[in-house]
Amino acid sequence: MRFGTIVAVMLALIPISALAPAPAEAKGCLKGALVGGVAGHYAGHHAVLGALGGCAVGHHLANEKAKPQAPAPQGAADAPSTATPAQSSSPN
Repeated sequence: MRFGTIVAVMLALIPISALAPAPAEAKGCLKGALVGGVAGHYAGHHAVLGALGGCAVGHHLANEKAKPQAPAPQGAADAPSTATPAQSSSPN
């Protein structure tokens, strides 16, 4: 009887989950959680706290990396260089 109820509930939930799939945005989170979990484990059995912190940091770093870089100013590449060559101090 218990098995039949579980199967009925599972079969009822399959169409619901197929109608509204949500994409996971876990860029950087998994790698950060893995590193944080290992570090937390070795730092006093706080693997869960380390994984949470690592996930947050990894996700933040992935978002920073994904941001487009600011373009260089338009006239910066065309401007002549004002740097003077280094003078040699060796006697001739």
